Amino acid sequence: MPNVKELETALPVAPLKLVAMKSAEALGRRVNDYLVEFRRNIHHSLKNDPGFHGYTESSYLCSVECPRFGSGEGKGIFYESVRGKDLYILLDVCNHSITYQVNGYTNHMSPDDHYQDLKRVIAATAGKAHRINVIMPFLYEGRQHKRSGRESLDCAIALEELYAMGVSNIVTFDAHDPRVQNAVPLAGFDNFTSHYQFLRALLHSIPDLIIDKEHTVVISPDEGGLSRAVYFSGVLGIDTGMFYKRRDYSTIIGGRNPIVAHEFLGDNIDGKDVFVIDDMIASGESILETAKQLKSMNAKRVFLCTTFGLFTKGLAAFDYAYEHCYFDRTVITNLCYLPPEIRNKPYFLEADMSKFLASIIDFSNHDSSLNNVMTPTEKIQSILKQYNLRQDITL
Repeated sequence: MPNVKELETALPVAPLKLVAMKSAEALGRRVNDYLVEFRRNIHHSLKNDPGFHGYTESSYLCSVECPRFGSGEGKGIFYESVRGKDLYILLDVCNHSITYQVNGYTNHMSPDDHYQDLKRVIAATAGKAHRINVIMPFLYEGRQHKRSGRESLDCAIALEELYAMGVSNIVTFDAHDPRVQNAVPLAGFDNFTSHYQFLRALLHSIPDLIIDKEHTVVISPDEGGLSRAVYFSGVLGIDTGMFYKRRDYSTIIGGRNPIVAHEFLGDNIDGKDVFVIDDMIASGESILETAKQLKSMNAKRVFLCTTFGLFTKGLAAFDYAYEHCYFDRTVITNLCYLPPEIRNKPYFLEADMSKFLASIIDFSNHDSSLNNVMTPTEKIQSILKQYNLRQDITL
């Protein structure tokens, strides 16, 4: 964990408690394991001081439940006291695998259901927690972040609701447009990226990568994600490019303007390995079309790196694209629900974010600067140096 010495001289805000909502139970357990390990290994001379009550525990997970009545109504319940605790609530609003009964019918939980359960849990604290922090990797309604026409502003409304309920900090990843935080200017809003974990997963699995300007390039599949690609290419010291989505603004299909063509802006990629960086895979149509065009431009290998793998239309299109050599690997984080069958696919690589999340929670609980974990530039350059020297990657 970075800059651990800073934690050895810092007081925690309050005793730490982690709520892993049902939507993020597996990730929550892994984060909890890292927190337990961090605090057992930290060399703190004041562990017996009253200010460090509850600092070293065998588990930081809270016992919480959101049961449903037969009508579909629900409630949030804490089975232990959270009075005076620094509470971190972790949830995945995209986990559609969870079901509940409504008048005898099975209903899959939508992002709206998960968000409502989050508010129930916050309400169940009855204002007794010392501080409430929400870790929502996929920002609820983050894709509806701006108004174009007579539309709702769902993400801004949700942030205002959480702030009004007493949430002090919101932690998210790859927000579709982080400027939505302007809706709650007095609340903490931290937006992290997954670049280091993408690179780590690739370097562990692809032994013959050569990362320099002659052999690799970073591509953004659209203009909205160009900043991600520019940062990643800058840290790696390689070139970048992007595809421009030309849309038909005279037509609306499924609530959006259809893409007519993808136009490439960038240098020659002939014979180069390509990292395609994006925030999410929804249906996958856009990123697969990008990969297909890159291969038609004689790219050597195409690696699709995305924070959220939603796969709203299943994996059939990805299976077909892989069989036809449109791409070589997909690197996806475990920040949101993934269909179980993807783990058996030959093209899948997981970027584990649990240790990173645990570091964020630990530094935040000590009220230490999150710059310690927010900017992974040094870690990326260090792991790349180890790889180029063909040393064991230990970071």
